[in-house]
This record gives sequence, structure tokens and C-alpha cells, in this order.
Amino acid sequence: MPSFLRITTAAVLTCAPGLLLAQRPAAPSASRPASASSSQAAFVPISKAVHAAIDGERALRTVDYVQRYFRLPGNRGFDFAIDTVASLLRAAGYVREDSAPASARLVYRVESRPMANQAWTPLAASLTIAGRSTPLQQFSTNLNMIAINSGSTPEGGVTAELVDVGTGSEAEFAKASVAGRIVMSTGSARAVFPRAMQAGAIGLLNTQKLPAYNQQEKNTRAIQFTSVPRDTIRQGWTIFISSASYDSLRAALSTSAAQPLRVKAEVRTLFETRPELTVVAEIRGRSRAAERFVYSAHVQEPGANDNASGVGALAEMARVAATLVKSGVSNPQRTVTFLWGDEIRSTDRFLKEDSVRRAGVKWGMSLDMVGENTDLTGGSFLIEKMPDPSAVWVRGEDEHSEWGGKPLAEKDIRAHWFNDFVRQRCLDRARQTQWVVKANPFEGGSDHTPFLNAQIPAVLLWHFTDQFYHTDLDRIGMVSPKSLANVGACALSTGLLLADGSNAIVLAALDELAGVAERTIRAQAALSADTLARGGNADTERHIVDTWRAYYLGAIDRIGDIAVGPANLQAASERAKARVRAAK
Repeated sequence: MPSFLRITTAAVLTCAPGLLLAQRPAAPSASRPASASSSQAAFVPISKAVHAAIDGERALRTVDYVQRYFRLPGNRGFDFAIDTVASLLRAAGYVREDSAPASARLVYRVESRPMANQAWTPLAASLTIAGRSTPLQQFSTNLNMIAINSGSTPEGGVTAELVDVGTGSEAEFAKASVAGRIVMSTGSARAVFPRAMQAGAIGLLNTQKLPAYNQQEKNTRAIQFTSVPRDTIRQGWTIFISSASYDSLRAALSTSAAQPLRVKAEVRTLFETRPELTVVAEIRGRSRAAERFVYSAHVQEPGANDNASGVGALAEMARVAATLVKSGVSNPQRTVTFLWGDEIRSTDRFLKEDSVRRAGVKWGMSLDMVGENTDLTGGSFLIEKMPDPSAVWVRGEDEHSEWGGKPLAEKDIRAHWFNDFVRQRCLDRARQTQWVVKANPFEGGSDHTPFLNAQIPAVLLWHFTDQFYHTDLDRIGMVSPKSLANVGACALSTGLLLADGSNAIVLAALDELAGVAERTIRAQAALSADTLARGGNADTERHIVDTWRAYYLGAIDRIGDIAVGPANLQAASERAKARVRAAK
């Protein structure tokens, strides 16, 4: 989930009515599994089969391979991941779409598009104080040390005097002699790098001030990946140095007053004209093939959790779905689509390039950072909801993550059942595994946003806060096969049930939604009572509870969207609404 690709709240709030999810756990039972209701028996055959078949260790092996490479669209690491996914799909029984018979249900394709710029691939790097045998940093342990768009040093590296230019302002450069030298700066690399190149420097060593959640004071060797402006003339380079390396260099500079401090830097990168690849796999629906549930997992970014975990989990979900369809356990009437590509861009293209296809997309789900070992990363599993009343009144167990969010306007609420349906499928899994399931109000920034911008219900499955987020400490040791299995199971159960769309599933979803609504309204009423006891405004608190009630009444009206065929829900819907109106 890259901050530089974050979609603004305003962009998502152009959604038409019907795009809202339900509440994040508003009571303790929301994050801990309650007993399953007998009315939800229609979910059991598919959910039970998915839970039994999903293999977290198998997903972890895919994650492990993918996370070894620095992945950007079109580069070699990205394409290795794409090739891996395609190979796994073939092994699971998917056939190439361009050679598949019309009757084939399991198909895939690899889409290829020209890129405006050359693809950039980092190959190797090291940084050593001259005269010492042990590098301060090397690419094998600091995967993010080369700034994106850096060129290469001469073969074998370059050794030169190190000059500290402080924050790298124009005034500081004016006082320093940097031509033919390597400069070190604490300023913004995007501003300092061009200045250093124009002044004739060989390259730049640059520090980073990491967000508080990265705990830089503890994770002193952590480096976040980021870029510098591409220089097609000078082909300079930037090495990001950790706080530990910076301290070592400062100490060495302070003891080398008699003679200049020299460092050896080696950087090897490739700029290549390559296409951008996207993998699309589908289980074609039996009777409503034009209608789709679409999953999206982005490939780019170099981390294990972000987002090799999404790649591996989605590949395992595609395998399990194929197995269940071939065995007859699942027979989706709608098409189930699995998408791997560039974050936001690939999902956005899938929706925009074909208006007929877009019209049939009914739901979307993003898998981003889904494999965390929460004991090590400090993160929690979260379902990021579509904007619902909790995005307007953030209270109780609803809270924004450290990624960042702000209260939305009440006018942006659109009633829908999808939030709660997804959360209940995750709680189905939690009943077996004691998995902790939480949620957060809408924030944006991943592959759920193109769906919402296109007025399609969608959620994000993710983990946060993660102390290793976007750093090169986000490696395979931070990934848990249990988390991969838990997320994969609830995600796939959701899609297969909605792709089935039988009357029994629709009625079960309706009954379940009424129960969730009752619990949520009671929880919100309790929060309002507490606020009133502390001097709150009675009209405001009454309005909050009434808004939640109206939200669920509207969601009940949308539950028929699940049905594949005709569904007479009038009597059942009125009973459900009566329960919601009576809840206090």
C-alpha cells in the first residue's frame, strides 16, 4: 500500500448509493467470534470446504519466492512474480484463454502493455568505508538501499571522498566542494539528488526520517523504498543509508580530520524497455458469466507482507477455488475473477477498458498485506470498510489506523450489507482458529478504491500497524502461514458464496444482516448513553443511532443483489426490518 498512490477520500466519495459497508466491531463480540446461527446453514458447505482446503504453507512458499525480488511494473522481479502466478494457475487446471474451448470454466491470460518509461531493476549494491572489510550495507540484507531510478557505478564500484552537505540546501552546496566526490545528506533525496548531480558529485548517500510506527530508534537498520528523479544524462545514483550506517559514517568523519574519509560504493541497476504484465484468471460463471466478483492483489513493492503476501494468498485461493469447482463442491453461477498487477492501475484498467465488463462487476476485494505474523510486526488484521456511519462518527471500537483517516460527511453514507457479510465470513473462520478480526473506517490507498470510484461495493483486507511497513525488514520471517490461511479462507468463502447466489444463501444473508444490525444498534445506543451521561447532546446522540438504523434498513433493501434468479424476499425483508426498527 504505497503512500504515493494513496487515493483521496474525496475521490472515493463520488460513489453512487449502495456502496457502503457495515460497522467495524462496535462491541467486544465484533472482534471475537460468536456462535454460528442455524439460519446460516446455507453457508456451511462452501465455507467448510474452503476452510479445509486452504493451505497457508503452500501460500507461504509462493510469498517466499516473490519477496526475494524488488518488484516494480515491467522490471525483472515483477515479471518473475507474474510468471510464478501463471505457472501456479496452469498447475491448478487453468488454461490459457486464447486456446481454451468455449466450454472451459478455468481460464487465464497474461495481458501485456507497453510502458511509457523504461523498467528499472536493481541488481546489486554495497557501501563500505575504505580500508574496512565489512560493508556498512549490502543489497542482500538491505533490499531498499538503492533509490528507484538510480544508475550504476562503474564495474567494481567507485571509491571517493565523502563530503557531508547537511540538509543539502543550495547554500550548503555552495560552501562545499563536491565535484568528483560522494555527498551525504539528511535532506529530501528528491531535491538533493538533482542538486548533487548538477554540482558534479559522483553519487549521494541519503538518510531517511521514518514514520513513528516504523520505530526507527529500535529498527536502526531499516530503509524504506522510494525514488529519486530519473536522470537520463548523468546516470547518477543514490544509496539510502540506515540510521545505523549514518551514525557509523558520522563517527568515521569525526575521527578523520587529518585526511579525507573515503567510501567505496557499488551500485548495479538495469534500465530496459519491457512491457507491463497483468495476470487475469477466471472461473467462468455457469449461468451469469457476465456478472463478476473480482479479487485484486498488487505485485509491485518489494516487501514480503507488502505485497508478496497478497500475491501468494490470491494464488492459493485460485487453486482452492479450481479444486472445489472441479470436484462439484462449488458451482459458481457468476464469474470469479482473480487479478494480479500494478496497484490501483491494473484494477482501474480492468474496470475502465471494457464498459460491458465493468457493468457486470458486482463486488470487489483487495488483498494487501494479508500475511502478517502479528506477534512480530505489531499489526492487527483489519477489514477496511466502505464508508458507513462509523466513518462519520468514529467511536467505540471503530478507530482509524496509523495509516491515516478523517471523519467523512454524513451525506456520503450509502447503505449496504457488504461490510458485514465479509466480516461475518471472517468470524466464521475465527470460530475455528481464535483469529482476531477487526475493522477500520474507510481510509483508501489500495485496490479497493477503483471499485468504489466505479460505484462497486468493495473492501480491503489488510494488516496495520506494522513496524516494518515499506522497509527492507519486511521479509519472509514476518509472514505467518496461519494469517495467509485465515485471510484466504474468509476471502474465498465470501466470493464463492456471492457467486453462487442461491435463494438459500440470500435468505441466510438477510437473517444474518438483521442480527448484525440489532447488535450494532444496541452497541451504538450504549455508546450514546455513555456520552449523554458525560454531558453529551441528546439530539446528536439520537441522530447517530437513527442514522445507523436507517443504514441497516437501506442495506436490507439491497440484499436481493445477491440473488442469481428470482427471489421473493418481501416477507422476509419486512421481518428483518421489523427487527431493526425494534432494536434499542
